[in-house]
Amino acid sequence: MPISSAVVLAAGEGARLRPLTKHRPKPMLPAATKPILEHVFDALVDADITEITVVVGYGRTHVQSHFGSTYRGASIDYVVQDKQLGSGHALLEAEPEVSGPQLVLNGDQLVEQRLIEDVHEAHDSDSIATLGLVRDGDIANYGGVIFEDDENISEIVERPHDDRSYHLNAGVYAFESEIFDYLRGPEPQFNEYSLVDGIANAIAADETVRGVTSDGFWYDATYPWDLLEVTETLLGNTDGVESTVSTDAQIHESATIVEPVVISTDCVIGPGSVVGPNVALGENVTVGANAVVENSVVDADTRIGANATLIDGVTGHGVQIGAGSTMVGGPGDVRVGDRIHENERLGAVLADRVRDGGGVTYAPGTVVGSDAVITAGTAVSGTVDDGTEVQ
Repeated sequence: MPISSAVVLAAGEGARLRPLTKHRPKPMLPAATKPILEHVFDALVDADITEITVVVGYGRTHVQSHFGSTYRGASIDYVVQDKQLGSGHALLEAEPEVSGPQLVLNGDQLVEQRLIEDVHEAHDSDSIATLGLVRDGDIANYGGVIFEDDENISEIVERPHDDRSYHLNAGVYAFESEIFDYLRGPEPQFNEYSLVDGIANAIAADETVRGVTSDGFWYDATYPWDLLEVTETLLGNTDGVESTVSTDAQIHESATIVEPVVISTDCVIGPGSVVGPNVALGENVTVGANAVVENSVVDADTRIGANATLIDGVTGHGVQIGAGSTMVGGPGDVRVGDRIHENERLGAVLADRVRDGGGVTYAPGTVVGSDAVITAGTAVSGTVDDGTEVQ
């Protein structure tokens, strides 16, 4: 029986993307100017899904106010996960609102229509679950499966660390309603109910769990610099985001646009400036005279001053980069929590409403928290906390 409804799990924060997720959840971060979650919805609608149930939690008002009750003709209902107790718990919260077989996806990972369709086509009611798999990826962090034969899965492991031949679990599922029984028990580890544990419980009970390996696009933006890679991938993918310049963007005749780029509505590109390649400008972004922006994701309402240089940069909303400020690009070492990530392609992250006074130099890998103020002429490196004034 065709599946026409889906549950999208979009309740998490995305802690490793801080400070970008301080004021909004990871599913609402931009991938080539559109929220990650909007890409997920597009893939579902293109795969003929007409009913979407979204499990929201952290920053849920951002999701609900952005999408409302419909998207491209598909109905949207919301379920709230008040406590973040794992992906399995998130799906359990949706149980009273759904019936029959469902597609289930993560709302903070980009997936292609083809991957969804492959799972849909492979699933039948003889299987309690069908999992979408991809051949390449970081199996140690995203989990993998072992096949019993050409299509049936004998084992699923959340974070495998052995050398067996795994296929990566892409987080796209088709479930029969009986899966809820396996999500509820036995008692979870670490007080979290995970989808993987529920699927493992079903396998242990001799339920049929299938896997389908797809060539469809799948990507998880785990860290801030991943937003650069995913935008570059989307811009270079003819089935993804097309290189576009809004018809109401104001681009000076002496400015140079190097495709691929996305330039959104109400953007202003000043004389002598260079924008691109691999640049996504959100709505109402201003690029000043003779400024250079390359390989960057610039969120809405950001101002880039005259003669500024922004390479490998990621900004939040409402950032002000002063005249002559310089972000030379990666690679750089980036601190995320207690871990240092070495040689990542990141010029700097400037979170929501960062302001610099001009002539600021950002060392590769710099991370500046929301509402920080950088005094003119300052050299900035490392991590700057939210609300800090740097002199």
